[in-house]
Amino acid sequence: MTDPRPEGGRPIEDYALISDRHTGALVGTDGSIDWLCRPRFDSPAVLGRLLDPDAGHWSITPAAPYRTERAYAGETFVLRTTFTTDTGTAVLTDALALGPATEAGRIRLAARAPIATLRVIECTAGELDADFAFRPRPEYGLVNPIFTRVPGGVLATGGPARFVLTSPVDLDFSDAGATTRLHLTAGDRLHFCVQTADLAQDPPPAWTPEAVAAAMDETLIGWQDWHDAHPDWDGPLAPLVKRSVLVLEALRYQPTGAIVAAPTTSLPEAVGAGRNWDYRYSWVRDASFTVQALAEAGCHGEAVEFFEFMTRAAARYQPEQPLQIMFGIGGEHDLSERELGHLAGWRGSRPVRVGNAAWLQPQLDVYGELLDAAWHLRGHLQGLDEPARRFLTGIADAAADQWEQPDQGIWESRGEPRHYVYSKLMCWTALDRAVKFADRLDAADRARDWAAERDRVREAIETRGWNPRVGAFCAAFGDDDLDASVLAMPASGFLPGDDERLRSTVDVVDARLRDARGLLRRYETGTDGLDGAEGSFVMCTFWLAQALALTGRPDRAEAAFALAADCANDLGLLSEEVDTATGSMLGNFPQAFSHIGLINAAIAIRDARRAGPGRLPSVP
Repeated sequence: MTDPRPEGGRPIEDYALISDRHTGALVGTDGSIDWLCRPRFDSPAVLGRLLDPDAGHWSITPAAPYRTERAYAGETFVLRTTFTTDTGTAVLTDALALGPATEAGRIRLAARAPIATLRVIECTAGELDADFAFRPRPEYGLVNPIFTRVPGGVLATGGPARFVLTSPVDLDFSDAGATTRLHLTAGDRLHFCVQTADLAQDPPPAWTPEAVAAAMDETLIGWQDWHDAHPDWDGPLAPLVKRSVLVLEALRYQPTGAIVAAPTTSLPEAVGAGRNWDYRYSWVRDASFTVQALAEAGCHGEAVEFFEFMTRAAARYQPEQPLQIMFGIGGEHDLSERELGHLAGWRGSRPVRVGNAAWLQPQLDVYGELLDAAWHLRGHLQGLDEPARRFLTGIADAAADQWEQPDQGIWESRGEPRHYVYSKLMCWTALDRAVKFADRLDAADRARDWAAERDRVREAIETRGWNPRVGAFCAAFGDDDLDASVLAMPASGFLPGDDERLRSTVDVVDARLRDARGLLRRYETGTDGLDGAEGSFVMCTFWLAQALALTGRPDRAEAAFALAADCANDLGLLSEEVDTATGSMLGNFPQAFSHIGLINAAIAIRDARRAGPGRLPSVP
């Protein structure tokens, strides 16, 4: 079949991620890089056709109708796309260069990444023509660079960046960009590279074909060595878990250890609904789920780095204001939101936003997520220094002081604050872990007060969160609506897995939030202060699978897991949401939270099978 470019933007599932752990690029099945921010995940896009047809791209696409197959090379983020036409076959290999992967005998993936995008096209049979177009548009499409010829390629200058395109063939260039038509016959191999430098730097020289080939080999080896240095996962879910662990590493910003929620902004939760957010930041909300997933997958060093980033970025708890819920990947606090009115948006979904106003919201769940992360890592934290102990002690005190307040909840509602059950549950978790962790925190004298407040939170959840009319712990105290976040209750240890209220909650949430495809929505509509509906949330279906496993129902857990896992594209990448009507991907992509959910659900299913019939897997 041919692979035309749909008007308004390719389907999200058509994209593949490549990463150098400083930023990520999205490559379409047509051989076009349509999203790339340089030099960081959260920098302004220099290739942005994902969000507007005129916002920049770099494409190498067959000129005749073609069929596409693609795969990652082994356990890496080096992408190989095979184009087959009636006259020939070509393989396009794409990567963001990692640089040397080892330093003093230790794997430090992308510590010296050269900020270079690598593309190699090889004709493996017959002959074919391919259209080549390099059209960078810095500052989210605002800047149209000037192109000049340099030895070995082309220099594009404009705005805050310079781009040196290494090309083994002569290129035509105009105000629109650098273009040509490539004629390839069997055995031809062409090496391209784009290096990025800021205006304070002299533009680097173009690379030789040998240098591009060496950088590609170095990148392949780096990813594979990182994978091979970590324990292997066994069992039937191994391929999905392995790729999900790699996705988390690909989304981890190398200089700080922060993990971006996704490398994109403003891919909508529903087409045209205005639910378009910037996810290129690191959420405290994700901390305990991420740490558990990484630790269980054998990535203890990576889990500790992420936890330490969170505690360093937060700096300290200030009693006069809630703990910030998210940070920039360099530890930045001010993530002010603005709209880019010049961009059309993916399939016309406006506004395109950069920054995220949710950084100003109070969300009480963050206290539990940080202390639960510390608890999961208790065997790997070499020794908490005095500032870290003081910070975590302050977090526990904050949970004790603030748990009775309403907040915006885990889903960052832009409606009125509510007494969300999940937020109360996480305050209970914070206090429970602080009591268990008191000696390590040098806070044994606080343990009795924390325990007493923990018991008050428990009583409130059991009396005000449990709704006997509904047969479930509902979204908020005194309400009848449901929220999938209560599916985190089994993993928290708040109630044993055989508690009838817990099992009933899982069943009611499954029944009422399930869509026609069997996937779960986050909550019942009309409760978040926003217009329009949204798709089904992939993470919530994995939460359901985990909760079913932890409540002793592994067969149902595996069925729910399979439904969520089937939402992945051909490369094993998951988006944030799925369109209920069409099954197409929605939301920012690839979504770390979805892959975290997959890993943790797979762990719970594995542990439930190991526990055996009639027995429950253990929780912290």
